[in-house]
Amino acid sequence: MVTNPLDYVEPLGKAGASGFTFHVEAARDNWQELVQRIKSKGMKPGVSLKPGTPIEEVYPLLDGENSVELVLVMTVEPGFGGQKFMPEMMDKVRTLRKKYPSLDIEVDGGLGPSTIEAASSAGANCVVAGSSVFGAPDPAQVITLLRNSVEEAQKRSL
Repeated sequence: MVTNPLDYVEPLGKAGASGFTFHVEAARDNWQELVQRIKSKGMKPGVSLKPGTPIEEVYPLLDGENSVELVLVMTVEPGFGGQKFMPEMMDKVRTLRKKYPSLDIEVDGGLGPSTIEAASSAGANCVVAGSSVFGAPDPAQVITLLRNSVEEAQKRSL
């Protein structure tokens, strides 16, 4: 999370980033300009929200003509690896999936073999995993498990 995401659009675009996700809490006053700049650099715009932020704060970023294409639901407080997954954040994922069926919904924080089913069955189709992958004896096995859980949940929802 950065305090002025506009400062990072140009350098990340030049570096070849394909997406740019910013925290709604850091862009309340200029998100429309931010999304426009992100798109002008050929990147996919996304918005993230911390656990304490109400889901309704992202609706204006999804309902307008210059909307984001991804919502990242933080399942831990941002900034510190290895935190415990907050299952109550899955209500936000379910709400988003119901309201925006084709939206990319990403979850980040505390995801691994024991929590992926909660996230994927709630409607998450993108997953960020750090400690559970990099701390595993067989990282590839964990990645496969996470991917399979998301793919199976998507099949069940069709």
